[in-house]
Amino acid sequence: MHKVLNYIGGELVEPNAHKWLDKPEPATAEVYAHVPDSDETDVWRAVEAAHRAFPSWSATPAADRSRMVRRIADAIRARLEEFARAESIDTGKPLSVASTVDIPRSILNFDFFADAVTQFSSEAHATDSVALNYTLRSPLGVVGCISPWNLPLYLLTWKLAPALVMGNCVVAKPSEVTPMTAFLLAQVCREVGLPPGVLNIVHGLGPKVGAAMSRHPEVRAISFTGSTRVGAEIARTAAPLFKKISLEMGGKNPNVIFADCDFDEALATTVRSSFANQGQICLCGPRIFVQNSIYERFKEALVARTRALKVGDPLDPKTEQGALVSHQHFDKVMSYIEIARKEGGRILTGGAPAKLEGRCRNGWFVEPTLVEGLGPECRTNQEEIFGPVATLTAFEHEDEVLAWANSTNYGLAASVWTKDLSRAHRFAAQLHSGIVWVNCWMLRDLRTPFGGVKDSGVGREGGLDALRFFTEPKNVCIKL
Repeated sequence: MHKVLNYIGGELVEPNAHKWLDKPEPATAEVYAHVPDSDETDVWRAVEAAHRAFPSWSATPAADRSRMVRRIADAIRARLEEFARAESIDTGKPLSVASTVDIPRSILNFDFFADAVTQFSSEAHATDSVALNYTLRSPLGVVGCISPWNLPLYLLTWKLAPALVMGNCVVAKPSEVTPMTAFLLAQVCREVGLPPGVLNIVHGLGPKVGAAMSRHPEVRAISFTGSTRVGAEIARTAAPLFKKISLEMGGKNPNVIFADCDFDEALATTVRSSFANQGQICLCGPRIFVQNSIYERFKEALVARTRALKVGDPLDPKTEQGALVSHQHFDKVMSYIEIARKEGGRILTGGAPAKLEGRCRNGWFVEPTLVEGLGPECRTNQEEIFGPVATLTAFEHEDEVLAWANSTNYGLAASVWTKDLSRAHRFAAQLHSGIVWVNCWMLRDLRTPFGGVKDSGVGREGGLDALRFFTEPKNVCIKL
């Protein structure tokens, strides 16, 4: 049985109240770890440690902070397989995905921002011959980073790296559902000599730990990724305290496939964008709209490809679909499949728990599911399911599908498939989405802004936007 510990002031410590949460493995439903059930006292200890460390860390030259962050990246790289196995066991995702996508991208986050801080420049503006204005950007101080369970290390490092390189000290709360890679990260930080208090990791439940971070007067900013419901709670708490807030929340993303698409590429990518990580990615495209003239052909091919996905033990290298992250989430996804049936949807494939033998016989597996015949207004097409469930809808005209694509409260991402360059630009500009992929999906450049509109969030992460978020600007105007 593993015991996860908090990381406060450079030490691995038990929660103050000595209370623990059971952590089951999704593939087996068996408890394999105990996680701190931390409370406000643990958060206050972490904030105090970060506050003590801030004067020294913020005064450390950017090049030295860059080298320290790169040492963290190198240490994770040296233990990549250990991190990947921990993430696979923790989340239920296939080991092949954790080892080739999630952990390498986490390393890249540290590498990228270690480079970016040494190239970062502020703004200067000459006001004719009257004055010179320039902007100083200072670290905020103690910042809070709250990350979700679906991409636990990747999305945690996406926040930590820019915060640290800009000279802030961090109190982080990983999801209590997937704590293991954050615990390994704490061990790595101790090994490479990160100064005590620069990074603190407090495990526990959102209503205890996340809420305490949001209302702590010394926490100057909150960077949150998770559900829209929790994001709204954080905003209600943090906004009256005038904290900086970045909220990256849910998505119900459209995938629009025009008849002039590259059929084979659109098909292969649609399988990925529908079911990657068992559909547990906010950027997945579960609403699939296909133009009438190719609808039947595309549907037949997509159903065949979906049925062929191998659901199995996440530790088996041949597995393409692993387990859902928790029993609670398994129940939620199955309830939405039942809702789809009640709304008149036809299950084209899937629609049931996946039954496995051996050590995974009690795990939380769901067959990849495709549903046809639901209107855009149905709950299945409006609410975030966050599982391996996608809907197919035929359309005829561009205006029609644009209205359907924009019909939800979410606006995180969208995909468009067409060879018509004019249509691609025109359609992308009219989509209510913070990210639009044309003839691709999940193709990312870390220099670009990242985030959504409407209920998908406020603020932007990524590239210079992330570095700026974790700083406080001051304009200096000098009369010439």
